[in-house]
Amino acid sequence: MSTSNAVVSADIQPTPGSIEYWAQQKPNTTAIIDGNRQLTYKQWNTYADALAEGLVRQGIGPDDIIVTRLQIRYEWAIFASAAAKIGCTILGLNWRLTPSEVNYVLMNSGATVVVCDDESPTALIPAFDGLPIKLRISMDVPAEGFVSYDELLAADAPALYSAGDARLIIYTSGTTGLPKGVRNDVAPNFTAQQATEYYASIGQSRKLNPGDVMLLTLPLHHAAGPANVGAALSNGNLLIMLRRFDAEETLRLIERHKVSYWTGVPTMFKRLKVLPEETLAKYDISSLNNLAIGAAPVPPSLKSWIREYFGEVLFESYGATEVGMISDLSPEMQKIKPDSSGKPHRHVSIEIRDDDGRVLPANTPGEIWVRTPVTIRNYINAPTLGTDTVDKDGFFRIGDAGHMDEDGFLFITDRTKDMIISGGVNLYPAEIEAAIIQHDDVQDAAVIGIPDEEFGEKVLAFVELREGRNVSVEDLMSFTAGKLASYKCPKSIELCDSLPRNTMGKLLKRELREPYWRNHTRRV
Repeated sequence: MSTSNAVVSADIQPTPGSIEYWAQQKPNTTAIIDGNRQLTYKQWNTYADALAEGLVRQGIGPDDIIVTRLQIRYEWAIFASAAAKIGCTILGLNWRLTPSEVNYVLMNSGATVVVCDDESPTALIPAFDGLPIKLRISMDVPAEGFVSYDELLAADAPALYSAGDARLIIYTSGTTGLPKGVRNDVAPNFTAQQATEYYASIGQSRKLNPGDVMLLTLPLHHAAGPANVGAALSNGNLLIMLRRFDAEETLRLIERHKVSYWTGVPTMFKRLKVLPEETLAKYDISSLNNLAIGAAPVPPSLKSWIREYFGEVLFESYGATEVGMISDLSPEMQKIKPDSSGKPHRHVSIEIRDDDGRVLPANTPGEIWVRTPVTIRNYINAPTLGTDTVDKDGFFRIGDAGHMDEDGFLFITDRTKDMIISGGVNLYPAEIEAAIIQHDDVQDAAVIGIPDEEFGEKVLAFVELREGRNVSVEDLMSFTAGKLASYKCPKSIELCDSLPRNTMGKLLKRELREPYWRNHTRRV
């Protein structure tokens, strides 16, 4: 059997923080709780060994990419460890993608193995047409053309020692255009040591402590989900998984398991915020001392509520798939610069540039360009990016607008692609959305620019109301007028049952814009 990076030996000592290490040090300690299921470190390692053996017997090796189309469940961690043992790569795939969307990712990435937990796996078969898929694995449901997960675990396996974490490919969420694959290798002009120091800086900014209990509510096809699994494993911390986010169940898990460490996205906190006061009051959340939010802009009113309800434990993280983590705002920094996105991590450089590429001085707004030790130069199986995206010095054009202050803190205004230009004036949707959601009856809001003959664009707001609430458009217009200058106020508001979002909770404004711009040659 060829196992690439695996070392079959009873004498070798496993790397501290690896699954093999914890399987030796505390074999019977629970590593993951997934609903009513539990996984010990010994079970995790034993299953990963068996899965690695099963994959190799199916002809899978170091050159293969394993697509994991899975919800938040502990088998993802087993697949990641098995991949590390045989040296192949994991590609997390959104379980909501249609067969045609899956086909695109498979073709674009060159993946050869697909594992899914779909209720009807055979519905995916059209996604494999014309592609060199070596192995299809069904997690829960027997299906023609698929090998069952249990079958792969059936063979006895030797002890396999991995060479570290599995390599990971993440596909961008595709909020604009087709999704693109990203692998964050060490960037040119950076050393492996600098990359190590960069990752250490990220870890130190929001440090895990012995005995911490982590809650995972982020999907495993986004970089943050695997990062949480990896952090829990390397530190030997208990990980609690919540397969589908539910606001009250989150509070129940925090109380039941004494969760101390949790990362969420703004949509999750918005859903917590609108729970009845008696529901919020009945759970003991005092164990939570390390809380992070990221992946989308955080309205000031929401941040204020989070700090009031959970205490002074809030971290904010800013990053992008193409460059990794950029900056962090600690609870201490929140007291000084609460509206900022914090300071950059070690070996991260940030420049604010004007439309001509000139670097702007402090407190001057412009486009954000970032260089990190893991900045990509191209997407998976795609040409090198042009200098309008990555310049000759390795700075990546993030697509956000903002400024740096004189103390080195980064402030983000909005996505540049979301910016509305009305009558020659730049309007930032995030500012308008933050004003609207202060209304007690509002769950969430999304602001876009739509065509206007006189001004080029005008402001339209989509508003999602809290369950059981009712408010008129006229009342919302009046409320917003009391919060914003008149030129920033929406010219119209549409009420909706729910806003379109991806699995990370990001608003899909492309879907909101499409009907209004469909017959226009320009989209601004």
